[in-house]
Amino acid sequence: MIPSNVMPAAPKPLPSDTGQWQDWDHFVEGSADPGFMQTSWWAEFRAWAGYRCFGITIKDRGALLGGAMVMKRPFGPHACFYYVCDGPVLPEDEEAAGEIFQAILDVVERHRSAEPHLVSHLRIEPRWESVPEFVSGFQVLPRGDRYAEPRYTLCIDLRPSLDEILARMKPKGRYNVRLAQRHGVAVREDTSAGGLADFVRIHGDMAARRRIDPKSPAYFEKLFSLLSPQQRVSIFFAEHQGRRLATALVVYFGRRATYFFGGSLDADRHVMAPYALHYEIMHCAKERGCDCYDLWGVAPPRRTDDPWQGISAFKRKLGGHELNLVPTLDRVYDAAAYRAYGVIAAA
Repeated sequence: MIPSNVMPAAPKPLPSDTGQWQDWDHFVEGSADPGFMQTSWWAEFRAWAGYRCFGITIKDRGALLGGAMVMKRPFGPHACFYYVCDGPVLPEDEEAAGEIFQAILDVVERHRSAEPHLVSHLRIEPRWESVPEFVSGFQVLPRGDRYAEPRYTLCIDLRPSLDEILARMKPKGRYNVRLAQRHGVAVREDTSAGGLADFVRIHGDMAARRRIDPKSPAYFEKLFSLLSPQQRVSIFFAEHQGRRLATALVVYFGRRATYFFGGSLDADRHVMAPYALHYEIMHCAKERGCDCYDLWGVAPPRRTDDPWQGISAFKRKLGGHELNLVPTLDRVYDAAAYRAYGVIAAA
């Protein structure tokens, strides 16, 4: 069996061997379909939000072959679950991937055996479009819950020219981009403290209108403090007559730019500021070397009751192809604890 190394658990992570984490981050970023939620800096961010973490690296003679960053989330006084966002990270060769996947599960099992808390389940959310044959013993999450990430997303190919990207939009999206330009909507990048404050204000305004819970200012401040020194995050604004009407926080990883959070005001909607905003983000991401703009989550087309259908309809007007990732997969260790988790996660 390929030898495995376990990066030690840490309350806030980082382990003393930061070089190991840097090697892992480079490995993840160079994988076929990298997900930033498998990085050490995402683990550090989630530690701030109450998760703990242990990392698994599978190596052969010192060369990284695969692995997983595993989050641990408590949901009761003596219970927790394990969570692998955007992973595990496996090689493209299916035979090797199956061997490494099993090695990861073996290490998770050893860690669970030594765990002081009851572990209800292991959750994985890999960036796969179909479940490989080597995956067994997992079940599809029966319903959405607060801890699951989007499994439907919309990706815009940035490799064509800007004119081609515009031409590939839905007619209404293309029209609204040009309408915003005629209205004189300008797009500006602002990563200052004032820019972050304006982003939080607009995001909060949008959340109040849609009756959803906004992320706290501290959430964005922490995320920005981690990613800004690495130049992995930007904040953009669409402005009209000096007023900021729409905003987007974009995360860069690998050759993908991800629209992670955003918002818009209800004022001056006729100038179509969000359309100009995202078209310019595509321009900037393309210049940065990205070949994909991920709009980070859309409601499934047939789910007409989904509360995100409104924003999803807007995103679809921007074009792109829909990426239907495999559902959230849970490996249940304790059925009673898993049922208790389901009640809490659905609340």
